[in-house]
Amino acid sequence: MLTPQAVEIELQKLFEGEQLAVLSTVQNEQPYASLVAVTATDDLAAIVFCTPVTTRKFENLSANPRVALLINNSRNQASDIYQAVAVTAIGKAGTVADGERGALAALYLQKHSHLKDFLRADSTALVKVAVERYIMVHNFQNVYEYKVAP
Repeated sequence: MLTPQAVEIELQKLFEGEQLAVLSTVQNEQPYASLVAVTATDDLAAIVFCTPVTTRKFENLSANPRVALLINNSRNQASDIYQAVAVTAIGKAGTVADGERGALAALYLQKHSHLKDFLRADSTALVKVAVERYIMVHNFQNVYEYKVAP
């Protein structure tokens, strides 16, 4: 069994090593999944990504801010079933407020500098997911829940 501190360390290592996540949104009872480039704040309280405002994912999260993100370190190998870590982050998404935009954009670009022009486009929204909890599956069957401090 992992301690809460060990789970937090595993989450931080996962975000350091992985660039992409699957975003799950829903609108009119229809789920929708999208691949997004993400980064997390140091305290794991928020996950940030950017998307054009014309996308279905943006329309969906604007209508219903409840989202889930799946982040994992699998490498499409048979050993992944026992060695990979998969995490579901659950929270509420919304566009980043002007007062937070500079800091969160800088954090995002530290990891995704290749997306600088995309992020700065007028048609792109910077989205922040306020994470309520993480559910981590470790070594195939070990499930841990990590609640973010309010």
